[in-house]
Amino acid sequence: MSPYGRIDSPRILIAGAGIGGLTTALSLHAAGLHDVRILEACPNLREIGAGINLQPAAVRELTELGLADALDGMAVACGRLEFHHRYGGLIWGEPRGRGAGYDWPQYSVHRARLQELLLTAVRDRLGPEAVVTGRRVVRYEHAEGGPGVRVHVRDGSGPYSCDLLIGADGINSAVRATMFPQEGPPLGNGIWMWRGVTEGPAFLDGRTMVIVGCNARVKAVAYPVSRPGRDGRCLINWVVESRTDEEHGDEGTRAGADWDRSVPAADVLAHLDGWRSEFLDLHATISAAPLIGRYPMIDRDPLPTWRDGRVVLLGDAAHPVYPTGSNGASQAIVDARVLAYELAHHGIDAALARYEEARLPQTTRILGAHRRLEPDPVLRQVEALAPDGFLDIRDVLPEDGLEDIKSCTRQVTGVDAAALNSRSSWSVAV
Repeated sequence: MSPYGRIDSPRILIAGAGIGGLTTALSLHAAGLHDVRILEACPNLREIGAGINLQPAAVRELTELGLADALDGMAVACGRLEFHHRYGGLIWGEPRGRGAGYDWPQYSVHRARLQELLLTAVRDRLGPEAVVTGRRVVRYEHAEGGPGVRVHVRDGSGPYSCDLLIGADGINSAVRATMFPQEGPPLGNGIWMWRGVTEGPAFLDGRTMVIVGCNARVKAVAYPVSRPGRDGRCLINWVVESRTDEEHGDEGTRAGADWDRSVPAADVLAHLDGWRSEFLDLHATISAAPLIGRYPMIDRDPLPTWRDGRVVLLGDAAHPVYPTGSNGASQAIVDARVLAYELAHHGIDAALARYEEARLPQTTRILGAHRRLEPDPVLRQVEALAPDGFLDIRDVLPEDGLEDIKSCTRQVTGVDAAALNSRSSWSVAV
């Protein structure tokens, strides 16, 4: 036993080799917990997904895991967020990352590149056998006569035995479904998203995220996920959201989230008829995308607990949120670091309780903030007052008329700059 009263070498299984699961493995290893294995459903890990943003709170944790230089080499430090009218006029802008007072940047990065960085680090530090692919966890059960866990996988191998199972297997988590078998499928809000990544000319300063819209039904988001090359071109991540009021049942959820099936650009462009701006040609960007995915905007209601004996949830398995706040992956990374810190200092049962106490209330607040993240009233007001666009927003709305946008963008990061900058580290001296 350690001086903290924990098992010195607990056997830990992680379901899922996504950003949350991989960061958890790295965090556990850094905290001196080395008997860690990840069970990943995909037989061959491959590049899928699009761009994501890492908030400064997550970048701090990856920095403390020794990944700062590698991350900086592949990502774009987002310097600014801007809201624009569908005809290009600037409604509101604000600094992000270090420009907003954080000691760490906010990064925009392709999810596949980030996952590859984390996967390489896990295999280098924990060994090439740390990630076992082609092992989809389907359920767990508590071991008879003891606190351990038996984990069953689809391919019939196993079951695997462990002292702790961490469910990091995403929004359709089998671990969560075992813990809460009556919950049902994710919840949709009537919005569908079309997403893609396109190589195109860098826009504005090459470090700005833009949200373009005109009403409550359609808006677009675009930001670079690579730095401009010598030819001035970069990879641009883009999302178009449209409220269709369709029901998002279980079948619709599965049908909408398949990166192997591209939808035609015309399906997206139909929602952007007449849109224009001088700084970014959205129509050309979307038309040139090699692959366009269609997804429902979904989440799940907060849970009363993330724990069931020696089983615990993390990341999207615990608290999936709408992507509108650019915060889902960041919260999974923070989860990983807090959980590893507590396991390094306490017995498993006490550590899981402390982890849940620290993270469940905060992520529940963030989930609610994502659901309320609605600059749409201001966009509707601007559209009503200036349907043909404008040159200066001050000719349309007074400064105090933009308060809704200013406040809503600050509700979803979960921590302000001063609090993050002054908080003690979750790194563990081993």
